[in-house]
Amino acid sequence: MASVRVLYASEHHSTEEIADRIGERLRLNGHHVEIQALPAPSDRQGPSPGEALVLGSAVHDGAWLPAAEGFVRSNADRMGDQPTWMFSVGMAAALPGPLRRLAERKVQPRISALVEVVRPRDHRRFSGVIRREHLDRKGALLFRLLGCRYGDHRDWAAIDAWADDIARELVA
Repeated sequence: MASVRVLYASEHHSTEEIADRIGERLRLNGHHVEIQALPAPSDRQGPSPGEALVLGSAVHDGAWLPAAEGFVRSNADRMGDQPTWMFSVGMAAALPGPLRRLAERKVQPRISALVEVVRPRDHRRFSGVIRREHLDRKGALLFRLLGCRYGDHRDWAAIDAWADDIARELVA
């Protein structure tokens, strides 16, 4: 079985919980898993040779958090030879219907640039948790005006299925 590092950047714990869930699914499938928050941008430890890597971040303002973006930029040359998967956690499911569909299709240039650098086997977008206290006053007002919904919008079945797909690929 494979050795897998699940690395993540999370501000409000939603992405952390998704990373934990992915790691647990990989363990259930027999893989050795290490789950770890990405270090601050000034303290980056790259992936070990031969390890599989699952890398994820919360998305704020169309970009990964600085720790995740910095990790990719600092370690891109070392990630090319290992199986890598990436995931982004945003708030598309909190948006009302038409806006949700638009957000699900929207290309986020800064994230696309990271995906282009890493060239992972797959990059998935998941929705996370959004609470009033996560937004400043202006953001909360805009959120309400757009008709968005606070709450936990994670699709655990989709997350589990993706992790199980990764586990199968690692065995193949």
